[in-house]
Amino acid sequence: MSSIQTKAAEVMDQVKEIANNVLAEPTAAGAIVPLDHADPFVGSEIKKRIDEIDMTDTNSIISFGSAAQEELQVISQSMLQGVRNKDVGPAGDSLRTIVTTIRGFSVSELDLRRDRSWWEKLIGRAAPIAKFTARFEMVQEQIDKITDNLLSHETTLLKDIKSLDMLYDKTLTFYDELALYIAAGEAKLKELDDTIIPAKEADVQAAPADDQVMVAQELRDLRAARDDLERRVHDLKLTRQVTMQSLPSIRLVQENDKSLVTKINSTLVNTVPLWETQLAQALTIQRSRDAAEAVRDANDLTNELLTANAANLRETNKIVRQEMERGVFDIEAIKKANADLIGTIEESLEIADEGKAKRKAAEEDLQKMEIELRDTLAAAKARKTAPAGPASEPA
Repeated sequence: MSSIQTKAAEVMDQVKEIANNVLAEPTAAGAIVPLDHADPFVGSEIKKRIDEIDMTDTNSIISFGSAAQEELQVISQSMLQGVRNKDVGPAGDSLRTIVTTIRGFSVSELDLRRDRSWWEKLIGRAAPIAKFTARFEMVQEQIDKITDNLLSHETTLLKDIKSLDMLYDKTLTFYDELALYIAAGEAKLKELDDTIIPAKEADVQAAPADDQVMVAQELRDLRAARDDLERRVHDLKLTRQVTMQSLPSIRLVQENDKSLVTKINSTLVNTVPLWETQLAQALTIQRSRDAAEAVRDANDLTNELLTANAANLRETNKIVRQEMERGVFDIEAIKKANADLIGTIEESLEIADEGKAKRKAAEEDLQKMEIELRDTLAAAKARKTAPAGPASEPA
């Protein structure tokens, strides 16, 4: 078991203790009981608070009941100072970060048969199995950091839950205190309306004319103070109602924190080790697949070589056997050469006969031309040697 899981197991006892803690509920003791109907103890407490009211001091009326909230305010401020940065968000973010980290694996990147992009080839990107191994190591580091972060959130939430217990108890006490202050204020208002103000009105009527204006002003101030007290009592009633509503709100926040602490603890103790186991299995499976792919590639190469060699042998054997069965000269070539030779001889004979005939015809033409030329020359010579005859007379 890792150190983080050990710490998580140790915190589990605190989680169980806090989960079993039952918060108190507002009781009937917190109800507003008039002074006339209060038991001696509650009546004495109401009278103590009535004594805090000074109708001649405006601050006494404005601050009436505020002392009950001082201790609650101290606890609230202490909690805000300690947990102002605490929120469900960071713990939830840690859980989401783990899921995002696990989902960050791309199944397609584990395919050894996929073609790498030109960018991967250019930068010499690692093979998928090497990249997978590197990413597994990165995820392991992230899981360790996240689980440590979750453990820190768990510890903070446990402190918050205990602080909320104190805040709940003090809020419940403040709720009861407000009931006493409201009862005291209402008793004082009743006393003012029934006794003090009527007596002051009688003083105004009985005062001498010179003092009547002064006594009337005192009556007016008394009535204004009475109205301020009434408004203050009304504010205390509203505050009490809001305080009563805050009790289940505190409880709801506590329950959410308890649930979140339990979920974080379950994640640390159960879920994270399961994820680590699954990642280890994924790595082993990928390595087995890689080995199987290598064996398959070797077998495929052997089969391709056998098939290629057999086809090559068949083609080569065919060419060799064909050449072996051929003669030195193909009979068709001899026939063609013989036909061309005969044709050549025949054409030569025809050309020779044709030339002989043309020469014979040419000789006959030459003899004919020679005879014609000789006759022509003889006729021309006879005309030149003949005697001159008598001159013929003109017609």
